[in-house]
Amino acid sequence: MDTTTTTADAAASTTFSTPILDTESPKILHSISSQGGYAYVNMFALASTDLRAAEAAREMAWEQLHSGPWHSVVPAWRDAYAMACLHVAKFHYANCEFVEALRVLDMGMIMGGNTLREDLDSAIQMVSDKARGGIEDNGKFERQIVEEKFDVAEVVQNLPKNSLSCKNVVKRSALSLEGFLRDYFLKGSPVILSDCMAHWPARAKWNDINYLKNVAGYRTVPVEVGKNYLSTEWKQELITFSDFLERILHNDCTSAVPTYLAQHQLFDQIQELRRDIIIPDYCFAGGGEIRSLNAWFGPAGTVTPLHHDPHHNILAQVVGKKYIRLYPASLSEELYPHTDSMLSNSSQVDLDNIDEEEFPKVVDLEFIDCILEEGEMLYIPPKWWHYVRSLTTSFSVSFWWS
Repeated sequence: MDTTTTTADAAASTTFSTPILDTESPKILHSISSQGGYAYVNMFALASTDLRAAEAAREMAWEQLHSGPWHSVVPAWRDAYAMACLHVAKFHYANCEFVEALRVLDMGMIMGGNTLREDLDSAIQMVSDKARGGIEDNGKFERQIVEEKFDVAEVVQNLPKNSLSCKNVVKRSALSLEGFLRDYFLKGSPVILSDCMAHWPARAKWNDINYLKNVAGYRTVPVEVGKNYLSTEWKQELITFSDFLERILHNDCTSAVPTYLAQHQLFDQIQELRRDIIIPDYCFAGGGEIRSLNAWFGPAGTVTPLHHDPHHNILAQVVGKKYIRLYPASLSEELYPHTDSMLSNSSQVDLDNIDEEEFPKVVDLEFIDCILEEGEMLYIPPKWWHYVRSLTTSFSVSFWWS
């Protein structure tokens, strides 16, 4: 037997390759030096052989990521953070600490830059296989996320005033792309699209907690904790997907602090879930391109307050049900947008508890609304104001396109 080959194979089994890191690190380090990051550069020089140095480099980069508003962070420092994460993860992988290695790689994916994304993706795939320990998905449903029971009369009591009493959103079954373009896209009108998601693997898989835990349980994800992003008690946390699943399964619509995985690019992070969905043909109407593909996953009672978005949006309801209320862009003034530029696309009006003295114009405004059922998609044109409430535990996907 060739001992050289045997030694090389053994070494390969205790690490993972990072070809982009190997090629791009000199450029990234030069950029960090130009930003005054000499201490990071010196520490990173030791990172491949010293775990403490790799951890120190990661901590230095982490401090830079939190030195000011996120939009002001120098991109090179995000790449520097990802570089350090890859080295730290290699040490954990070599020690068979696969769950910890996966946590570190996820942090590099969430907080790091795009330069090393392919290295992170390939490393995560390799480490995920080890972390799962060869557990097979037996296809049996031991616990469903959402049960069939649903009392509309009871749910309506928790909705904003006058809900489901006015005009409902139009629903069309298996609408052709031509019909969608002509009747709704070009006219800027919302529409519910039914009977066009049955072929998604997600429709059969995502209501199975065992499947979700098997493919993503060890992964680290960012979640929101609190009523909504406009509330003073709102905060963000980083937890494992398994911990998140347990939280939402033991939550109910009366909880004051629901946990919500909201507007996160989960499918860039977890490729197994990305393979379960298919971009709808409707998203290519107008010759545009996908701008963002986000997950919205949380218990009953989670609310996205009244706001509008700049892009065309299809919200696909994979698991559970949601209530959605919409107002046209022409009513923006009557919906009292925040004056702060960071929140100018959000209304000051809390539809769950309207202050009629402070916001009198909103009281008698006409709106359209609906209950979005499993397997349905809702097209929301740009600038249309919308309020969203989960009526059950809910897993949705939004497709934004220009």
